[in-house]
Amino acid sequence: MTTTEQLYELYRKHPVISTDTRKIASGSLFFALKGDKFDANTFAEQAIAGGAAYAVIDNPAYHLGEQYLLVSDVLTALQDLARHHRRQLNIPVIGLTGTNGKTTTKELINSVLSQHFNTYATQGNLNNHIGVPLTILSINTSHEAAVIEMGANHQKEIELLCSISQPTHGLITNVGKAHLEGFGGVEGVKKGKGELYDYMNVSNGITFVNSDSADLMAMQHARSLKNIVFYGSIDLDNLVSGQLIDNSPYLTLQWTNNETGESYDVKSQLTGAYNLDNILAAICIGVYFKLSAEKINEGIAGYQPKNNRSQITTTATNTLICDYYNANPSSMFVAIENLGKIKADHKVLVLGDMFEMGQESAAEHEAVIKKALDTPVDERIFIGTDFYIAEKSIDHRPSTMDKFYLTVEEAIAGLKTKPIQNATVLIKGSRGMALERLVELF
Repeated sequence: MTTTEQLYELYRKHPVISTDTRKIASGSLFFALKGDKFDANTFAEQAIAGGAAYAVIDNPAYHLGEQYLLVSDVLTALQDLARHHRRQLNIPVIGLTGTNGKTTTKELINSVLSQHFNTYATQGNLNNHIGVPLTILSINTSHEAAVIEMGANHQKEIELLCSISQPTHGLITNVGKAHLEGFGGVEGVKKGKGELYDYMNVSNGITFVNSDSADLMAMQHARSLKNIVFYGSIDLDNLVSGQLIDNSPYLTLQWTNNETGESYDVKSQLTGAYNLDNILAAICIGVYFKLSAEKINEGIAGYQPKNNRSQITTTATNTLICDYYNANPSSMFVAIENLGKIKADHKVLVLGDMFEMGQESAAEHEAVIKKALDTPVDERIFIGTDFYIAEKSIDHRPSTMDKFYLTVEEAIAGLKTKPIQNATVLIKGSRGMALERLVELF
């Protein structure tokens, strides 16, 4: 059996990891991970033929020579290798999790810190039990800081990811209603996300806490968390405080460094009042690491959202707020509220089903419908089985402007019949709804 230490010596010579034979990097280490429908041990020989220096396998039947490294479990070997590599890194590692805003906050922090440090951040959404090890193993000696996003849909996942990434600094963006099926309700979400606070407590690390969040304040208080740096809207105990100046639709905010008492304005390329907390988190971390206000503002102003997270797209006839990378009740509510507050002549909600709601699904979809109906917009379009069923259970005011479609295909047909023009349109739903199919109709 190949040990972690032996693997690490080979990794130092071949510091690129491959897990997909369709994207084999020459001279890389190929880890033959198992999936629900495949066993990559069967692709080990193909990986070597494709240019991998070594293939890490856990099935002796595929041990075909010295380039095949046998371990007891490939996933565990990958995670252990990442842990070992992490222990060699003497840089700040900021670990963050939360129900909403993880990726946006990660990108904002990276944009700010990159104004001064050579920073490595989680690529895309590589934030799970495979993605976090791959992220850690992508950090090299040239990097001066790292930002690691950690996602979870069950308890004990954040605990595992902390054991791999070993953050020196931690941040929970918020806790809310997401992955309720896996976590077992909102209290389960708090417990699961709170595993980051547990780690920071034991490791004596620095934790950034949003003082405006009653949930986060209660969670840190329950753990007697030490070494806290606060940020938020007003409280002078915050290192950084800030408020929105404008949201039409891009956010402009004023923030204050409470150590110096100096205030600054910055205009972002983000929409959504809910992103104020995410921006303040990045500013707070910039101030904590002694970046100048000018550098911090450059980082905030320079970040352009992508991957359909609060991303504004202007078409020939409409302004679209594309926010259909993911959805849960918490993010739905704040996105709907935000559209209600935006100054626009004609506003349209296009909402798709939320997934992984478990037994709470019917009640949560009903609540979102009611929220939408109580929000001052001109048209509402609901798409998906859960919304379609939930509509039958509520007493809502009849309106010719409220449409319920069972499928995206039915919605496409409806929008072709009656196109929407000269409107500001929020498109939001769970990733599995693939609402990007609607964009070309606007």
